Amino acid sequence: MAITSPTAMLPLNAGERLSGLNHIAEIRGRFWGDSWREVARFIDEMRDRRDEHFEENSRALAAIFFLARVPAARQALHPDALTLEEKRALIAAMNHFRAVVSLFPKRLTMPL
Repeated sequence: MAITSPTAMLPLNAGERLSGLNHIAEIRGRFWGDSWREVARFIDEMRDRRDEHFEENSRALAAIFFLARVPAARQALHPDALTLEEKRALIAAMNHFRAVVSLFPKRLTMPL
């Protein structure tokens, strides 16, 4: 028997992807618990001064904090010291980056 229904997959724009990722994060939090340990690990890894890309990692992390509107004075705190609202804003900002990155061109080349 052939499937005659219309295509189930439609391309999503960045806003739709972001809404979906945030919705999924809410559901995961409600049913499977908090993933803040993983977020804290990510932040700690981005702050690792031994990484050869420490400067770039710091800038990327600062961009996430900026998008989350976490005040500059609070960005250096240990991740567990952030308020609930700041944690939620940080996860939403990370989801925003995930949504946008998924739309990047697939095969980037460096200009010569």
